[in-house]
Amino acid sequence: MEMSIPILSGAKQGVWPESKSFADDGMAAVPSQWKGICQNKSDPTFTCNKKLIGARYFNKGYQAFVGAPLNISFQTPRDTNGHGTHTLSTAGGTFVASASFFGHGNGTAKGGSPGARVAAYKVCWPDGCLDADILAAFDAAISDGVHVLSVSLGGSPKDYFKHGIAIGAFHAVKNGIKVVCSAGNSGPTPGTVSNMAPWIFTVAASTMDREFPAYVSFGNTSLKVPTINTTMSQGTIASTQHQQTRILSGLCRFGSLDSAKVNGSIVICTSGTISGVDKGEVVLRAGGVGMVLIYTATMDYMIRAEEHILPAVAITSSDGQTLLSYIKSNRRQKSQSTPHQHNPRAYLHPNSPTVTRSRMQQKNQTSSSSDSSIV
Repeated sequence: MEMSIPILSGAKQGVWPESKSFADDGMAAVPSQWKGICQNKSDPTFTCNKKLIGARYFNKGYQAFVGAPLNISFQTPRDTNGHGTHTLSTAGGTFVASASFFGHGNGTAKGGSPGARVAAYKVCWPDGCLDADILAAFDAAISDGVHVLSVSLGGSPKDYFKHGIAIGAFHAVKNGIKVVCSAGNSGPTPGTVSNMAPWIFTVAASTMDREFPAYVSFGNTSLKVPTINTTMSQGTIASTQHQQTRILSGLCRFGSLDSAKVNGSIVICTSGTISGVDKGEVVLRAGGVGMVLIYTATMDYMIRAEEHILPAVAITSSDGQTLLSYIKSNRRQKSQSTPHQHNPRAYLHPNSPTVTRSRMQQKNQTSSSSDSSIV
């Protein structure tokens, strides 16, 4: 009877045990059939409970790959970027009341099986997820006694006999474990679906039936963008209304922006090289008051709400070209940003000062210390 509640496990980037999604309020003792461990010798702050009943990390394959000893930060199942916590809580997170994204979408969050026990198997590291570590995690999960394995990682399709996830999943299924894998985030071009072995339950990404858009308005154009314009402090996109604001554009890498040009500006950045949140930090350090992030055409599907440290919105490649075309045709016009607490909008109005733009560098070009130039 004590094993009637399923034990779910997630294999990817570990878990943040302090997350409310893994609270064990009201849960019975850990089933005696469970053979897993809480591998926290090098990280005593990491604790398991009656909900999060196990956590392990696997790094021997990764260590062999890098060819050097790994420091203590690699000796923990703790999630360092949030993705492992996100995927495990999606599968089996408990009920969390008053959850929201800075006030948007307020409600109760829960995973697909909120009453399940969960365990985490960390196999991914900064330079990737190696088959040796993935297979070791499958073996451990089988031995530990999990019922369902949720594997939110993948890659390009390959022969099943050469695919670590397919091989590990085959052994798990042979031992009576259900294996659920992500189909990936690429597409819709042919050959972009991951984890298609017939013994794997492959799940595609889905969409929401609601949105929390922001608006970028300039001239007579208003772009509705599929991201929330918000900040950690719920600030406004400009410190002063009717302020004259330069508009810059580029990769916005660390050390690439000139503070003399950026200070007090709404900065337009393009995706690539570093994350969107890091680009916002670059803009803020240089004195910028807001950011519009333009995604490349091949990455438009990756646009999502992020925890930016300054007011920011992300827009598609086509909308970005519309905005950049307007800026080029109105080089000496004034830019204004107007705050709107509950329905944030960034307004780019006529009469902005001179517009500067960074050189757009291709993937095969060498990065330089500065990438600002006058359009």
